Formats: sequence, structure tokens, C-alpha cells
Amino acid sequence: MALPSAFLPASFDGRRPIALIAGQGVYPMIIAAAVRAAGIPLKLVAFEEETRPELVASFSRQDHRVFKVGQLGHMLDALKEFDAGYAIMAGQITPRRLFKGLHPDLKATRILFSLKRRNAETIFGAIAKEIEALGVTLLDARAFMDEHLATAGCMTGRKFPIDAEYVDHGIQIARECARLDIGQGCVVRKGTVLAVEAFEGTDEMLRRAGGFKTDEALFVKTVKTRQDWRFDVPCFGLRTLETMREAHLGAAALEAGKVILLEKPAVLAQAKSWGISLLGFE
Repeated sequence: MALPSAFLPASFDGRRPIALIAGQGVYPMIIAAAVRAAGIPLKLVAFEEETRPELVASFSRQDHRVFKVGQLGHMLDALKEFDAGYAIMAGQITPRRLFKGLHPDLKATRILFSLKRRNAETIFGAIAKEIEALGVTLLDARAFMDEHLATAGCMTGRKFPIDAEYVDHGIQIARECARLDIGQGCVVRKGTVLAVEAFEGTDEMLRRAGGFKTDEALFVKTVKTRQDWRFDVPCFGLRTLETMREAHLGAAALEAGKVILLEKPAVLAQAKSWGISLLGFE
């Protein structure tokens, strides 16, 4: 029987429950709908002030748990209670919560003190080890999102407005920033770097870039050289598109097969309506 997603392991057993570890936004909701449509048992780990209430409400009381960000021990206990065979992380946790507003329990505190570098990659990497130590397989975060990935070529159906040499420059800068673990995006214009993404996130970077001359500017989104696909997969959605419009940025290049376009049909339709061009590059 064919697997419901190309990003699932060959050994995937659809009879075992998947625990959805859900952060912000629509991403976890798309995952939940796809898993349910595939007939796979689904449980939910949600976080106060992060996970959408309507997603939580769609689960029965016995099939979900809600915690404060940082209550790692409780989350691990929930995975055991669910008898989960798999877990999938979807949706961002507010970056500032990694440093302010965190409520670490003893398990999380021990992990934080053991890390020499504290960033999304090291923290979520350590959490991934704890999850898999339970015998729970942490899935590729692109699982069930096959139809929402960027595809090669101009996805908005017309000639891409940025010259190839400037696209190549933007890709080079974005990949170098990703390699150095600075961020996964940048904005360039005619060979000049206007802004690079760092801890503040994509939207704030786009707003900063909007303070410069933006005709023929290009937003580029890529992935890390050694991307851990279990978490921190770059996404592009309607909110990012709205921010581009506010910043007067008319073009974006997204790495094909790797960047997720949340609600892809709606994103492409809105981009066309606003005259924003979206390119998938390889």
C-alpha cells in the first residue's frame, strides 16, 4: 500500500498514533486535516498562548494535552500516555519564549544547562533526542505537506521579473547565511544585500528591507546546509505575503521541494492578485 506522504519512513505503520506537537498558525491545522483524512490515529500536544484554540477544540479530552512552553517532562509523559508511535512538530513557537516567558520543568532545565549554544536548532535537537529515546519516531516535518511545497519555476504563472544573475546572487547570500546558522532568508536588490534574517524572524526582516528602495528587490528563502527536517522547516504563507506587500517587495524565490507554502493554492492566488511573483529554485 502506498504511503500517504513521500516524507514518511518506509517502515511507517499507519495503525500507530501520531502525536502532533503543535505551535502557532495554520501549519498544524493542515497536518491534522491530512492525517485524519489518511485514517491515521491522531493525538495533540498543544501549548498555551501558541496553539490555535480551534485546533485544540477539534480533539476529544482524552486525545489532547495542553502545556506551558518548557514543560518538557509533561510533554514526554503525554507521548507515553498516548502510546504514540510517531510525533511530528509543526508550527513556530514564539522565538522570544526560548529566552523570556519560558516555564522550564526539571527535564527542560537540565537540557538547557547542558547546551553550549542556545538556539532553535540546539534546543529542538535536544528535545528530539528525548522524544526518540521513548521509542517514538520524530517524523520529517514535511510529512503530509507534499502538495504544499514550493515547485521549480515561476509558480505565479508569468515571467519572473528579476534577472537571473540577481536571483543567483540572492540564493548565494541566503545559502551562506543558512550555512553560518544566521537565518534562512535575505532580501537583495541588484547585487546589494538589503537585509538578512536572524533571530527576529522573516516578517521583521522584510519590514526592515522595506525601508530601502525596493523596486527589483528580491526575497530569498532557503534551508540550512545540514537541515534537520524534523523541525525548523522554512514556511511561506499568507502572513508573509501580506508583509511583503506592506514592504513593497514584489518578488520571492523559494527553494523547491524544501520550503513549505502554507495553504499553497490561496497563497498563489493572492500573490497573483497583488502582482507578487513567486519562483521556485533548485
